[in-house]
Amino acid sequence: MIIREKVITFARKCITNEMQSMIATVVRKPASFRLRADLLEKLRRNAARENRTLNNYVESVLLDIVYEEPNKVTTAAIEEAMSRKSYPDGELYNSAEEMFKALNEELDAE
Repeated sequence: MIIREKVITFARKCITNEMQSMIATVVRKPASFRLRADLLEKLRRNAARENRTLNNYVESVLLDIVYEEPNKVTTAAIEEAMSRKSYPDGELYNSAEEMFKALNEELDAE
C-alpha cells in the first residue's frame, strides 16, 4: 500500500511539472532570413563549438542583443559622454589600439 501511494505521489508531481512546463512554453514562429554564406558558416561553427543547434545559438545571440540593457552606471557614462561638448586634451583616441597603448604606458610608468 505504501509503494502505491509513493507511485501516485510521484505521478502527480510528474504531471504537475509537465503541466507547468506546458504553460511556460514560449511560442515560437518560423522565420526565414537570407544571410551571407560566410556569416552562416561562422554561426554554425560557433553553435557546434557550444554543442548547440544553429537555431538555439542564433536565438540566444539575438536575445542577448535585444534584451541586454546597460546598468545604471553604464547608462550614466554613456549619457555623460554624449552630452559633452568638448574633451580635455589627450582624452580622445583615434582607435582602440591607441587607447590601449596609452593605458599600457600609464601602467608601465607606475
